[in-house]
Amino acid sequence: MVQKNNKILIHACCGICSGYPISLLKEMGYEPVVYFCNPNLDTKEEFERRLEAQKIVCMYHWVDLIIEEYRHEDFLRVANGLENEPERGRRCDECIKLRLKQAAQKAKELGIGYFTTSLVISPHKNFSKITEIAKSVAGDLEYIAIDFKKKDGFLKTNTLSKKLGIYRQNYCGCEFSKGHLDKEEIKDGV
Repeated sequence: MVQKNNKILIHACCGICSGYPISLLKEMGYEPVVYFCNPNLDTKEEFERRLEAQKIVCMYHWVDLIIEEYRHEDFLRVANGLENEPERGRRCDECIKLRLKQAAQKAKELGIGYFTTSLVISPHKNFSKITEIAKSVAGDLEYIAIDFKKKDGFLKTNTLSKKLGIYRQNYCGCEFSKGHLDKEEIKDGV
């Protein structure tokens, strides 16, 4: 049940993935605040493309957007020694942990007691693993674990992104993920 202070910080990996989660959170009685924090993105240009898409989605939903500056070196630090890990392996776990830890810190800084992430909408992401990571960094905040891909969430978010005409990437984001794309990920988007 949503409490009196109904703000929730949603870590957004990209505009595509956050479209449906924002609307679902609103339907559930939350007031989403979108946090764009993605040091994993391989170039500043990719960061800017995804940020522009995120801005369009936030304007569409009339929600606030907080943008963390691009610091790829933070990602490279946690990925050090894990460059050859397979997709969905330890490198990805460390990447997710980095971003969700920053999201939890931002929520705390803003006095927001709840946080979640749009990462889990992708059929290529492990909901249970991401939930475990999020809870490990939550501290005294409450991580709201919603599997956004359920009830056709992935289809709904893709439909919205096509309607808005936003940038649709075909890889998770880091330079290491580019070499590990499978045909389904390229066809469906990440």
